[in-house]
Amino acid sequence: MGLEILKPGLSTTIQDLGRPGYFHLGIPQGGAMDRFALRVANMLVGNDEGQAALEAVFMGPEVRFDSDAVIAVTGADMPLRIDGEPRPSWTTIAVRAGQVLSFDFLKAGARAYIAVAGGIDTPLALGSRSTYAIGALGGIDGRAIAVGDQLPTGQTSDAARTLAKAGTTVAPQNRRAPGDPAELRVLPGLYWHRLTEAAQQQFFEDEWRVAPEADRMGYRFKGGRAMEFVERKPVFGAGSDPSNIVDGCYSYGSIQVPGGQEPIVLHRDAVSGGGYFTLGAVISADMDLVGQLQPNAPTRFRRVDMAEALAARHERRDRLVQLRKEIAAG
Repeated sequence: MGLEILKPGLSTTIQDLGRPGYFHLGIPQGGAMDRFALRVANMLVGNDEGQAALEAVFMGPEVRFDSDAVIAVTGADMPLRIDGEPRPSWTTIAVRAGQVLSFDFLKAGARAYIAVAGGIDTPLALGSRSTYAIGALGGIDGRAIAVGDQLPTGQTSDAARTLAKAGTTVAPQNRRAPGDPAELRVLPGLYWHRLTEAAQQQFFEDEWRVAPEADRMGYRFKGGRAMEFVERKPVFGAGSDPSNIVDGCYSYGSIQVPGGQEPIVLHRDAVSGGGYFTLGAVISADMDLVGQLQPNAPTRFRRVDMAEALAARHERRDRLVQLRKEIAAG
């Protein structure tokens, strides 16, 4: 069983929940930019939540199924069709051998996830099927899918067929998407003291917009005021710019600000360290939202403390627990 790629879309890759454990070697965890959407897509087709699916950015692929299958599409509002007939997203769908999945123009969000019962069964690379193009790991030869690719899939389960018969769907209120403007909660970090009090305040006061430089490595934001740094004596081993530090580690979600001009939120395929200071990090519960932001999307950052960050993580976990119960019940 498998999928034939007729059109690849703009940038469609194979992604799962990533390859943790190699960050100290400079290999990021990678995986789906919107982990919530990937997990729910897999739930809808009876897969383990971490199985590999397709992540389509801005424009969906065109895919022919060589055997009967069960699929679900979640994430961005990218209307889908089976043999030209509109079908609902965030819903379990049964397709027949020879049918073709295609997409209309993107309406909202940035990334759609296409899960197939059995998962996409390409070879593992360091324990993951996720495509990491910079390191040429995972997916199909470490690259985005291309016309003519044949993607193998695993065995469709009885659970998947049951969900498809029921037309199992996720209610709109349970589909998480960025607001307008998007709000990203930030926990100040190790180098927060490098900014003046005025700069710290204005970072949260200003409205920012996503710059065109937004990809799997990171999202750049523009439109806010330049940041001022506390004066210091140049540090041996750091650059001359006040935003430079002696090389430090970057956590997932870290916000670096080269030259104090435009914040960059480091995402799934970002480097593990470097010579720019980081003012803090977007909390893990909001990183899925970053992956759904389009260029020029208005965005505000909101300061939180550790207790609020942990509460948001628990809330996200509880939402997934409830969805598992609802989907399993059909």
